[in-house]
Amino acid sequence: MKEVTTHPEQLEFLKKIEGQVRGIQKMIGEKRYCVDIITQIHSVIGALSRVESEVFKKHINGCVARALTGKSELEKQKKVEEIVELVTRLRRSA
Repeated sequence: MKEVTTHPEQLEFLKKIEGQVRGIQKMIGEKRYCVDIITQIHSVIGALSRVESEVFKKHINGCVARALTGKSELEKQKKVEEIVELVTRLRRSA
């Protein structure tokens, strides 16, 4: 099965987000208008959410799919439990 993870791609997005966060720090240091700061913070949150979704999707299509199509019943069960646990944790934090 072809490797489907795109960690290098996501790393590029995270570097851009890092730049956005530095921009927010500068805005705060310059005592910029609160609404403008909040708007930029919201932009960063959205960008992080997109990275999270992409990593999650690639995990399902790669790691989880391999485990579910493999021969090991133990690995299948472990991956299902992992995903249920992750989704439960994400729902609590939302």
